[in-house]
Amino acid sequence: MKLLQFSCLSLLMILSSCSISHKKEVTPEKDDLIFHSSKLERKKNAPFSDAVEVGNTLYLAGQVGINPETGKLPEGGITAEARQTLENIKEVLELHGSDLEHVVKCTVILATTDDFKEFNKIFREYFPKNKPARTTFAAGLLVGAKIEIDVIAVKADGFKDARVN
Repeated sequence: MKLLQFSCLSLLMILSSCSISHKKEVTPEKDDLIFHSSKLERKKNAPFSDAVEVGNTLYLAGQVGINPETGKLPEGGITAEARQTLENIKEVLELHGSDLEHVVKCTVILATTDDFKEFNKIFREYFPKNKPARTTFAAGLLVGAKIEIDVIAVKADGFKDARVN
């Protein structure tokens, strides 16, 4: 009986010393949502935003390798398109206070899985140190593109240094 009392008493002491905190669900305020339209004239009337900013996080729309100056896909296959796509992403990120070092997630769509190995070479050039989480798959793409990438990034001013484990 004393053992049972001791066990119950110990349990009560442990439970009373634990502080249970209830996390309040945080929903963004209307002012915390910013829908950024494209700076490119050809995309001004698009039915989507180039980037959506929620607090310190940027959600970029999918980018293809269209050169913003020529309005055309570059010649040179997946290598040229992957580079231009990543340059387009880099430009949008910088416009909104981030950079490639602060990308946390990429979704990559290739027109064919045959381009996977070559794309990875280019991807490694742009993400040599901080490797974002990534999903890659193949599907049909618009405008004859060989690649489309969307990213989620955090704004650079909120983080002093990135750590790689």
